[in-house]
Amino acid sequence: MNDQPQGPDFQAIDLPDLAGMATDDAVTELIHYAIHLPASDLFFNVNRDDVGVLVRHLGIVKPLVSVSREEGRRYISHVKAMADMDVAQMRRPLDGRWVREQEDGEKVDLRVNTIPTLYGEDMSIRLLEHGMDRLELPALGFHHKDLQDLISLLSRPNGLVLVTGPTGSGKTTTLYACLRYLNDGTRKINTIEDPIEYELEGIRQSQVNARIEVDFPDLLRAVLRQAPDVIMVGEIRDHITAATAVRAANSGHMVFATLHAPIAAAAVDSLLAFGVHSHFLSTSILGILTQRLLRTLCPHCKVAYDLSGAPNTFDEVKQWLEPGQGEEIWFAPGCDQCRQEGYVSRTGVFEVLRGTKEIRRMIFNRRSTRELHSKAVEQGMIDLRRAAFLKVATGVTSMEEVMRVVPTEHLMPDDAE
Repeated sequence: MNDQPQGPDFQAIDLPDLAGMATDDAVTELIHYAIHLPASDLFFNVNRDDVGVLVRHLGIVKPLVSVSREEGRRYISHVKAMADMDVAQMRRPLDGRWVREQEDGEKVDLRVNTIPTLYGEDMSIRLLEHGMDRLELPALGFHHKDLQDLISLLSRPNGLVLVTGPTGSGKTTTLYACLRYLNDGTRKINTIEDPIEYELEGIRQSQVNARIEVDFPDLLRAVLRQAPDVIMVGEIRDHITAATAVRAANSGHMVFATLHAPIAAAAVDSLLAFGVHSHFLSTSILGILTQRLLRTLCPHCKVAYDLSGAPNTFDEVKQWLEPGQGEEIWFAPGCDQCRQEGYVSRTGVFEVLRGTKEIRRMIFNRRSTRELHSKAVEQGMIDLRRAAFLKVATGVTSMEEVMRVVPTEHLMPDDAE
């Protein structure tokens, strides 16, 4: 069985018939297809009667092929063997890593995870390309004002910079880009990650290992004894890591970390909930970024709709637009170049909250998230809502995509809350 699902939202490209192929050849074809789509993840989902192979492309999961359970099990076992995982162990979650070299010489890092499910062992493969061009700050999608604000934060000798957002919003990529910007050979930079997603030359990278009980707090305490100038903590998950990171930022280190929070101002409440003292947090905070990833419109088929009948549509962001921008709204119906999807890549949309004197004073006094957010906007922050509208006004993405990615409550005007 080797059925290829078709639909209006997905057209397969050059995926050969896997039936009758040797296992290693079939797996190679699937990985090759996923890389060139490009997809961020490849999934093998074991069902009652078959194994579904799916990809996550531009943030959306789509079915690719369906193979027999026997074929699917062979594919999963092959990947586990290549990722140095225990092929015989199917009742426990497992993690592995497989670095594949492509035909063009480029390397792709495959981060493999398996988990037991109702009908068998599912597998998830995260695809990480080694190319460094995507780890440049200007390539991430910052508005020029936000980029200037961020670079200003990076020029400071010490303090805490937080990057927030949901899983899969590109937080780690932003952190890596910040580290690359700082990695000029004059600083000692250490990272604590789970897992290490990109290998950065000149940066000392350490990975959490739960199997031997080496977690974020343990590694962070050890890294502080390595005399670093800059520390990156993959994620603040507990009160010990939170307190240690804030203490390190107060004692002369530049500390970067990710945190789960819906908007930048909400990260303050998250750290206070971990038991961090408001005084130490207020003195350490340099800035907080929140981000999402939006699909970008296909340049080959996108079309503009005139807004002369609604001239005030983008009044809120007019001050940040160039002459001629904001007079049209764009949509892409789909074409052969974008496989009828209307979108071809993704870009970041950000808000950058700077730790000004007044913001620090408000953090010390434990003011609410809404008050912090309002003050930051008053001081010039382009919040997530306006940043998203800027992407629409400049023809980068569609309003439908903004509505899909940015929660409705964050798209409402401040006076409507």
